[in-house]
Order: sequence, then structure tokens, then C-alpha cells
Amino acid sequence: MQNHVPNRIANILINALKGGVVPRVGLEYVTVGRANEIAAILHDIEMIEDGGASFRFIVGKYGSGKSFLLQTIRNYATAKGFAVVDADLSPERRFAGTKGQGLATYKELISNLSTKSKPDGGALPLILEKWLSGIQAEVACRGDNLPPAEFNQAVEERIYAVASSLEGMVNGFEFAKAVALYWRAYREDDSALKSNVLRWFRGEYPSRKEAKADLGINFVVNDETWYDFLKIFAAFLVGAGYKGLLVVIDELVNIFKIPNSITRANNYEKILTMYNDVLQGKAKHIGFLMGGTPQCIADKYKGVFSYEALKSRLAEGHFATEQVKDLTAPIIRLQMLSQEEMYILVEKLQNIHAGLFGYSPTLTHEDLLYFLTVEYNRVGAESHITPREIIRDFIELVNILHQNPHMSVAEILGGNSFEMAKGGLSEEVIHEDFKEFEF
Repeated sequence: MQNHVPNRIANILINALKGGVVPRVGLEYVTVGRANEIAAILHDIEMIEDGGASFRFIVGKYGSGKSFLLQTIRNYATAKGFAVVDADLSPERRFAGTKGQGLATYKELISNLSTKSKPDGGALPLILEKWLSGIQAEVACRGDNLPPAEFNQAVEERIYAVASSLEGMVNGFEFAKAVALYWRAYREDDSALKSNVLRWFRGEYPSRKEAKADLGINFVVNDETWYDFLKIFAAFLVGAGYKGLLVVIDELVNIFKIPNSITRANNYEKILTMYNDVLQGKAKHIGFLMGGTPQCIADKYKGVFSYEALKSRLAEGHFATEQVKDLTAPIIRLQMLSQEEMYILVEKLQNIHAGLFGYSPTLTHEDLLYFLTVEYNRVGAESHITPREIIRDFIELVNILHQNPHMSVAEILGGNSFEMAKGGLSEEVIHEDFKEFEF
């Protein structure tokens, strides 16, 4: 039985999926399949919580559900008490570049910093203030009605004690100093200082000179240091009560598309640094999920595998196949959803659409089979059809049916649509092809 989906969530789901994009909320209502892949990544998340680190590539064709899976894991991680940062790569956002593209990626990641109580990004001020409130409460529990001056001194000492654990990390001293400055701004209600410290954390200071003038910190995040800064954030977040930091980066294909081979190699070098840190135990409480297409991974001229050091680490062994996969490997390759899973998905979508617009679902089991049969038997569908296209077509179908209740599914799909797609096969063959759906 379909769980009731709140109208606000249903509206986001239907509009996003019709537009071919992955919604950031409500994915639990439409998730089907991927059980083994999700289980493997959730095991990684448990390792991150225990102080480890992980690195995975999620690889799938356009429209195969790659971004959907990444978003599902993102939502699970925030619900479990992790902080999550995510970004899509683009020509302006890369891992490295000569025009600040690495810093641009960092800025996007921190802008999208999300937690359970702030799932849509922009959680940095909330995290800092929650951490400071927690320290104040801790000091208040230990102190015996300290006068304000002594209380503030005790809080500051505690802040420095916690922040000092960061000082052994690269640029950790500057990070700790910024945290202490934020406490001062918080205590004195100095909104200008608060704003400046947040700008510094977000990588928005253009030069060390300006940061030194405003904050007394002779350091800014840049293209070279942004990844080290993410590792400091992970350590800080654990000290602030979170389970760890998950870094989700999609559209890896934009590295593959870089025309200059030296620039591409610099980006792959940055990926190699992250990967090595994870495997060698240098990174803690942090996980990386990177989404890309099969070509942007395997292409020997421009893909990840064009960088020999990465290829030697990531290439599959001799025994895994499409049917028998090793889900502990660094690359998880997504197969298309099966026809059975697509049937379950369109059934869920029909119920969500009906709940949103306040009508009883009208499509029968046979109607759903008919729709899927037409979709799967279009010219070229065997190699090119994707869940994204089927979902978009199905939402269009239920929209038209709702707006034109006098029409039938066959009229909308076209009276001869099945014969054209299937070559005139009979109704019996439809049921033979889809007999696995006869629940």
C-alpha cells in the first residue's frame, strides 16, 4: 500500500522528475532497486562513523539513476547525523585549474553544506552556533554559577582545547583561530565579525592581505589547499557532534571534457591524492562519492583511466563480470533498472500523482503493462532507453489523462503505437513478454 506523500513533497517529486532532474527531498517514496549498491555504500558510511574514510565512483549512463542514487545516499547520511557537502562539476568548477576552478568547487561544496536540521544547504552558521551552544552548556554544567567574565573565560578555554586538536593538521591552526574568532563575535553579538569569519570559512576572501586586515589570519583557502581544508572540516564536525563528512561530487564527465591534456592530468592528480589519502589512512571521518559516465572513467585517452596511476588502482580484476560484481571495489557500475523495477516505480508515481491532484488512480495493471511495452519496444530502446525517459513519459501520460478524463491510454499512446513498436504482435505476446509482472 502506498504511503501518503505530503502534497508539498509530491509536487516537488512530480515536477522534478517530469523535468528530468533529481529532487532533493522525497526520494524514499520513489526509490526502487539498487538494494545491493545502497547496502555497500551504507557500509562505507558506518566505517566513516568509526573514524575511517571511503572513496567510491558511482558509474552509470545518462539517465540510469546515478544522480538519483547519490541523492538518496546524501539524504540517508544527513538523517543519520552526518554533514554532507555536494557539488556538480562544470567548466567553472573542477578539482584544479588555472582560474580558481578548484576553489570554486570548494565554495559550492561549503555553500551546499547540509545537516539533518538544515537539509537544503547553508548549514555552516547553524553548525558553528550549535557547537558553541553545546560548549556553553557543557561549561555551565561543570561550573558553579560562575560570574560572566569567568564563564566566558572557561568557554574560551574549552573552545581552544577542542580546536587545538585541529592544529596538528595542515592549516589547522588558522582554522582553530577562526573558530575562536567566531566565538568572540557570537559572545559580543558582532554581526560584522561573524560575517567575515563565515566568509573566510567559505573561501570568499580574495587574498591573504584582506583576511589579515579583517581577522588577523594570514591564510586563505585556495586552489591548492581546499582539499586539506575539507579534511579539517571533517575533524571539526566530529568534534561538533556529527558522525562525519560525506563529500558528493557529480558530473565527473566535465573533467573528461577538458580539452587540454595537462589540465586534465592535474585534475586526475587531485583525485589520486584524495584516493591515496583514503587508502593510506591519512583521511578520517570523511567519505567521497563521485558520479560519472562509463566513458569518462574508462576512456584511455581522456578518461580517469588515461591517468595511469589511477587506472592501476581502480581497474577491475579478472573475475568480476556484469552479472557477478564486486561491490567492495572502488567503482560501482550501475545497470539499468529491470522491467519489474520500472513497473513498481510507475505504479508508485501513479499513486503519488493521484494523491497530489485528489483523484483515485485509474490506470489498471494492463494499462501499466501496455505503457511499458510501448516504451521498451521503441526503435533503439534496447540500448538507449533510460529510467529518466520512461519516468518523464509516464508523468506526461498521467498528466494528460488527468486533464482529459474522457481519453484512454491507447488513444494517448496512439492507436497503432503498439503495433508500430512491436511489429503487430498480439495481446497474448504482450502478456508473454511481461509475464514476470503477473504478481
